[in-house]
Amino acid sequence: MRIGELARRSGVSERSLRYYEAQGLLRAERTPGGHRDYGEWAVDRVVRIQTLYAAGLNSKKIAQLLPCMRDGDGRPNEIATPRLVEELAAERDRINRLIGDLVRSRDVLDEVIDTASESATDDRAPLAARP
Repeated sequence: MRIGELARRSGVSERSLRYYEAQGLLRAERTPGGHRDYGEWAVDRVVRIQTLYAAGLNSKKIAQLLPCMRDGDGRPNEIATPRLVEELAAERDRINRLIGDLVRSRDVLDEVIDTASESATDDRAPLAARP
């Protein structure tokens, strides 16, 4: 498939796809006319890249990680080094800490919303009904 179709199917801009290719995250064959040509596997690869970026990993770390993952084409993955596994475990721990922080922030907001809602309800009550 051409770059435009991959962009449409993956929801990622053509510019981002070119960047992924420049970073070694994505590869394309070339047609005789010089156009990029991607296999069906590329859609899964781009979705994985996006997921890893969203998790806070940078392109260098993603480039190390991608060969350890299987693509939709089922090609075998490479063996992850112990160092890479350790780094990925640290990334997972970082993400878990962020999730915990977000949950605590949400809980605080829930308390504030509940308190503010009760106060707003009290303010709307007729003067005779107020304590």
